[in-house]
Amino acid sequence: MKLHLLEHRHAWSNSAIHRLPAEFKLGAGLAVIALTVLLPSPATAWYFCAAGLLALVTVMSRIPPLFLLRRLLLLAPFVLGVTVVNAFQPAYRAHWPWLLARSGLCLLTVILVANTTPFGEVLRVLRRLRVPALLITTIALMHRYLFVLAEEAERMRRARASRTFTAGRRWQWPVLATVASQLFLRASERAERIYAAMCARGYK
Repeated sequence: MKLHLLEHRHAWSNSAIHRLPAEFKLGAGLAVIALTVLLPSPATAWYFCAAGLLALVTVMSRIPPLFLLRRLLLLAPFVLGVTVVNAFQPAYRAHWPWLLARSGLCLLTVILVANTTPFGEVLRVLRRLRVPALLITTIALMHRYLFVLAEEAERMRRARASRTFTAGRRWQWPVLATVASQLFLRASERAERIYAAMCARGYK
């Protein structure tokens, strides 16, 4: 089962971009996002420059454009939601195309950084920046157990599908609601067991 929600195999590829230090990639990505957000809305020249830079990074990293497009489409509802909400405000009504361009460029920057930098390297950079150890541990555990919960959800979905003999669409939402509620209960129980095991091993 493919569970590449947060870290795809492309993050472990070997290209000129992947071999760059994680500090440089995170700093460059943050700089691109900051400039895209802080520059005035009609900054057309910067938008084209940023798009060209991201296209060059995509080619050098050898990440398939179709993969990036699928990721963009997966996260596009969040960007479109922000754009639609701001489009109804008088101050942003005339600038919503630029807001959409900004959001798309920032989102593509995050996707490229995430798929050229392993998550462990990101945590290492955070540790070197003196980010509190408790926060780093929390992020690491969240990243690790999101995949565990995804596997658990897939097993529950398959078990439910093998016991369901109605293929109508109107039964899908009740089934999903049942799976989600059971997954929440199992996640809470698993978290209690993990915390108890960590305390038993001297975690503070």
